[in-house]
Amino acid sequence: MLQIHQFPHPPLQNYGVLIHDPETGETAAVDVGDGPAYMAAIHATGWTPTQIWVTHHHFDHVTGLSEVKSATGATVYGPPGIAGVDEVLSDEDHFSFAGRQVEVIHAPGHTMDMLNFHIKSERIVFTGDTLFVMGCGRLFEGSPSTMWSSMQKLTALPDQTVIYCSHEYTLENAKFAVSVDPDNMALRNRMIEVEQLREQGDPTVPTTLAQELATNPFLRCANPEIRTKLGLEQASDSEVFAELRRLKDHF
Repeated sequence: MLQIHQFPHPPLQNYGVLIHDPETGETAAVDVGDGPAYMAAIHATGWTPTQIWVTHHHFDHVTGLSEVKSATGATVYGPPGIAGVDEVLSDEDHFSFAGRQVEVIHAPGHTMDMLNFHIKSERIVFTGDTLFVMGCGRLFEGSPSTMWSSMQKLTALPDQTVIYCSHEYTLENAKFAVSVDPDNMALRNRMIEVEQLREQGDPTVPTTLAQELATNPFLRCANPEIRTKLGLEQASDSEVFAELRRLKDHF
């Protein structure tokens, strides 16, 4: 099985990830937002990246790319327009890592170049800033309808899929989720778990798609209680999503 080392790094409550196959020795790094933090993780684990997967162009995901690529000689996979990318990817592309197929999901909304990386055989997806624990990314470039379409691509994955996202925003996301879905007992119970984890300094990432379908309002736009709370009983799912995103932006 693949081994995964997740670690926090600056500047925006980011998580870095190294993925290692002990049989082949191959290692992938997901985004490189901070060079020193990634180099420290590489030295601590003894895993030297052979690949780097870039989700999107924001500075907190690529600032350390040049440093780590130079130090390791890793091949960089990512969207177009980013300096240092060797293999340019788009929707439904795939490539090989440690004998496994990595499927590329183009998930625009937060940015228009956003890529998610799905390893179907391992039931793992790396969502960057698309889907967070009980939240989703701000719409810096895409429209609500564009982001909703991206959400639907992720909800089509198996419920058991493990989701690694790029930020520890969960506590604030949970507070918003409760404000729009107050009678959801699964959500309220999860809020307690999240508060305990953060009090202990423990991460809330990864999550699973099943957990998100039960507690993430941005994936629950068809839910009657949420629609009633928003006064959008007859709206489309995309319209409900747009209102949720608007409310979260001002929460």
